Amino acid sequence: MTKAISLLLSVTLISLALTGAFGADIINGKKAKKSSLLYMASVQINGEHKCGGFLIDPSYVLTAAHCNKQGNMSVILGTHDISPKGTNVKRYRVQNKHIHPSYKSVKTGKDIMLLKLSKKVKIGKDVKLVTIPSKDKPLKPKSKCLVAGWGKTEKDNTVNDLLVTDVLTINKTVCQSVWKKINVELPDNILCAGGYETKSGACQGDSGGPLVCSGQAVGIVSFNMGRCDYPNTPNIYTQISKYTQWIKKVIRGGS
Repeated sequence: MTKAISLLLSVTLISLALTGAFGADIINGKKAKKSSLLYMASVQINGEHKCGGFLIDPSYVLTAAHCNKQGNMSVILGTHDISPKGTNVKRYRVQNKHIHPSYKSVKTGKDIMLLKLSKKVKIGKDVKLVTIPSKDKPLKPKSKCLVAGWGKTEKDNTVNDLLVTDVLTINKTVCQSVWKKINVELPDNILCAGGYETKSGACQGDSGGPLVCSGQAVGIVSFNMGRCDYPNTPNIYTQISKYTQWIKKVIRGGS
């Protein structure tokens, strides 16, 4: 194999791997119970689901920075069924988007964005907040967590019901070594869970959705290999605890 062909293959692999693809494609998931995960948000562009997100404050939804696209952005809360026939659907216009100032692309990290809603959400039986870490703290490998979202399944079927699956966190050194084998250097401040030595996880990102461990959102789905036949590479999440101070500053600002 010539050096030119080898380089081309490496670039192609990196391009595939570091695409924070849209949609919330949960692999080997099951329907979420109606009384659970009431903080989940469907981030939509021009009325179509594009990314997941989660409510951390009555006025703010947390999601991935790469979910920022052209069009009218809104957020749906209060339902697990985002079809036109869904009940208790509450749509909120996004008033402002706060992308982390150092974000450039998923390959360089800082894949985090706060969405300021047009009005405060009324917290009640259909909508809840999820907590995030108050300070930076490590997450033990093999911690049992969950990831949820809407969209395609492992059979490439599109669904409108919220799906959820369990995943285990992965040692960061192991995670880095696996990705390095395909010539991908992982960014700083990430977590790894699912998609490695398992058949469960997020396919093509479940972009912007939360990694929830012990009832707390600790990560934001950022990227994976971009395939749904389940590659043996860990899913990559933005580590929320590394951005706690930035999140607090944005919310205090109120814009």
